[in-house]
Order: sequence, then C-alpha cells, then structure tokens
Amino acid sequence: MSDREAASLRIEALSYGVGDGRHLVDAVDLTAAPGETIGLVGPNGSGKTTLLRCVYGTLRPTHGRALLDGDDLHTMTAKARARRVATVPQDGQTDFELTVREVVAMGRSPHRRFWEADTEADTALADAALDRLGIAPLAERAFPSLSGGERQRALVARALVQRPALFVLDEPTNHLDIRHQLEVLSLMGELGTTNLLALHDLNLAAYYCDRLYVLKAGTVVASGTPAEVLTPGLVAAVYEVEAEVTPHPRTGAPTVVYLPRST
Repeated sequence: MSDREAASLRIEALSYGVGDGRHLVDAVDLTAAPGETIGLVGPNGSGKTTLLRCVYGTLRPTHGRALLDGDDLHTMTAKARARRVATVPQDGQTDFELTVREVVAMGRSPHRRFWEADTEADTALADAALDRLGIAPLAERAFPSLSGGERQRALVARALVQRPALFVLDEPTNHLDIRHQLEVLSLMGELGTTNLLALHDLNLAAYYCDRLYVLKAGTVVASGTPAEVLTPGLVAAVYEVEAEVTPHPRTGAPTVVYLPRST
C-alpha cells in the first residue's frame, strides 16, 4: 500500500543529550538500504525509543543527522516529513474523540490541504487498510473504547494510509496477541518499504529483520545479520542473562532460548 519507492536511510553520528550532560543516544551510525527491514534491539533504557524519535522528528538530535535519500529529516517541515515517513508509536494515544475509521483516515492529512475533505481515493485507502489489519468491523467504534491491541492495529492502519517510503515503528507488536504480532511483522515485509523498528522479542527480530543494531546505554555495541549478532556471548553481555542460540530447523533463523539463573 505504498505509492513511493522505498527510501535509503542513513544516520550519522547521531546523539541526543539531556540537561544533566547525559547522552540517551550517543554517536549512533546506522544505514538502511531501500526495502530493508532494520531492527533495533536492546534492554530497557538502551536508547531505542529516543533514537526513533530523533528519526521521525519529535526530538531534535543534539549532534549528527538522519538522512532520507540524502535529505536531512530535521530540515523538513513536519508535513513534508510525514509525506515520506510514517510512525507507529509504542503506546497508542487514547484521547482521540474520533471513530476508528476517522483515526485511520488521518493518515491522508499530510497529502492534502488542511481544509480539503477526503476524496473517494482516500476513503478507499482507509477501507483497504482497515481490511488488511482485520479491524473493518471496528470502523465505527470510538477509538478510546478499543483494547490496546486493537488501538495498535488501528495505528498501523493509519501509517499504511500515509503511503510512506519509510516506516518507523516502536514496538509495533506491543499489546498484540501472537497471531497479530506475526501478521503485522509479515505485512511490513510485504510492503516493499524501508522499515526501522524497535523490538524487545529477539526471536521476532531474528525472523523478520534483515539486519539488527544492538543498543546498550545509548551506543551501538553490535550490528549485522541476526545470525551474526545474536550469539550467547552478546545476549550475556547486553541482557545479562544466559541463553542458548541455535538455528531453527525450519526457518534457519537463530532461535534464542533463555536459561534460568543457576542457584
């Protein structure tokens, strides 16, 4: 559902500091080729969400830049950036006094003037996104009345309607049951867009991401394919837990099994 060609993303020495001198993100370099799905993994507080916010524009880096097809995302207007980048935040807002259909249709707002009404094409895009995320029966429900998982799928549908070149997703499987986790991540791979997503689940990251960047304390400590990155040593060093990592017999993707602490 994207009418744009996938974009290249390049993050150069990006840092974000706070008032006490700490850097929540420190000199991060990252690349994503057109059509590539890049996963950010790491423990809580490692800087994943802050990095994503610097990419999609709610935070301005204190150093470095994020380039989309060579254009600095932070020199664009918010509307111009929204035409090219769609965002799914970690926790969907619950204060929209709108129906689910109206929330999903908001994805078309970057592509029209403020006073313009939805066109037939806009309505068709919203209907297709509602169907694709399995929430068409909820279209006339009030957005705040939805469960967490339903809200998350509505926000993914809204992002689809934007038809971006880059998706930025912060824990897109948050609140979703297993079936919908797999469906949403499969969908991201089918769109042909460039995708940057933060995930807690290492096994989902291994299966659905082309490459991973591992963050700890705001810095990249490892990057590469899931097979290169997800090793018992890496899991121990970053997450401080013991794990076994073996290729899955059917998919070949590395599978992480966590082991309880020895007593």
